[in-house]
Amino acid sequence: MGYRHIFHAGNHADILKHAVLTLTLQALLRKDKPFVYIDTHAGPGRYALDDVRALRTGEFQDGIGRWWSATPSAAALAPLLSIVHALNPDGSLRHYPGSPLIAQRLLRPSDRMVLIELHPTDHQALNLAFGGASAVKVEHGDAFERLKAYLPPPERRGLVLIDPPYELKSDYSRAVELLVDAHRRWATGVYLLWFPVLSRLAAQRFVERLAATGIPRQLCVEYLPHAEGPGVNLQGSGMVLINPPFKLDVALAALTLVLGAAVPGRSRLRWTVPE
Repeated sequence: MGYRHIFHAGNHADILKHAVLTLTLQALLRKDKPFVYIDTHAGPGRYALDDVRALRTGEFQDGIGRWWSATPSAAALAPLLSIVHALNPDGSLRHYPGSPLIAQRLLRPSDRMVLIELHPTDHQALNLAFGGASAVKVEHGDAFERLKAYLPPPERRGLVLIDPPYELKSDYSRAVELLVDAHRRWATGVYLLWFPVLSRLAAQRFVERLAATGIPRQLCVEYLPHAEGPGVNLQGSGMVLINPPFKLDVALAALTLVLGAAVPGRSRLRWTVPE
């Protein structure tokens, strides 16, 4: 419960996670039927990059700082960057959106959000920012225990973002177990499971463990801007998508090309369990 994302807000892992989230939400929005967005580790909803904690690590400089002035050729990042620019209308990068704010900017009045956060301070900020909206449920609790209460949703369409901090080694097993249980309750839902890449071998084993669950239609995207070596704690990150919407793999392929252009050979997309 001690994890605070402010130290890492806007870093390269956030760029991957939020670009994938934005593209997935846009794919779901192509159909008229309403859907639900469920965020298991929602955080406070937005971050001040001039906060002393963000400045202490400076991780955002390697993430949103790199892409802030991206050229039009980075079209796959455009939906995310437009939201970030809207938060910083004077052209100075001071604010970065969390996943709840990204979803709020994209969802329609007929859609719904469920935001779960365990840390009391972040939950308080989240509730202040989103709790007054009729189509938003903000819960203070442990998503590993609480997610099942919301599945299956009445809309029968929707997206679940699962992104625990992985501060504890047990979070890896719990994340897999959470996904398996959620899929058992709601097999047609779209799931995005984020994971850090501390070592390529450990990440590959995690992806293989997910593939071994028997859940079909698993698509994995990874972005590793840093090579393994002394002083490198986080090489990059990845996301496993379950039931990705139609043609999302095409959009993600374009995203990997954009990310890979900045760091050649360190971004890839593959079906780990075919359709």
